[in-house]
Amino acid sequence: MNLTKDIARNSAFILIPAAAISAFLPWKNLPFSILIGGLLGILNMKALAWSVEGILGTSSANAKMLFFAQFRFVMLIIIVTTLAILKLVTIPGLLAGFSVVFAQVLITGLRHARRRDS
Repeated sequence: MNLTKDIARNSAFILIPAAAISAFLPWKNLPFSILIGGLLGILNMKALAWSVEGILGTSSANAKMLFFAQFRFVMLIIIVTTLAILKLVTIPGLLAGFSVVFAQVLITGLRHARRRDS
């Protein structure tokens, strides 16, 4: 089983209905913000998995991991700041979408770990 695909699928099952329900709330860009926050969370999680898989087994893993982690962080901050300055997203919506993905990483990771132990 592919853990990153499971997390992305489970997150989508929560994010899409959450965005649809939030369309009835008075905040103008909340549904879009939730979806963008979730997408950024999924992309960040996949980039982390990609960098860890690519770096394992090399002698300079620490320097490469530090570079990729900082690069991802800077890119995430640039994207979120740009979207917020352009008023395309709301910060609570971004946080809600990102939190859904974070929770799915924890829940799905625990489920996979329990299955592996059994």
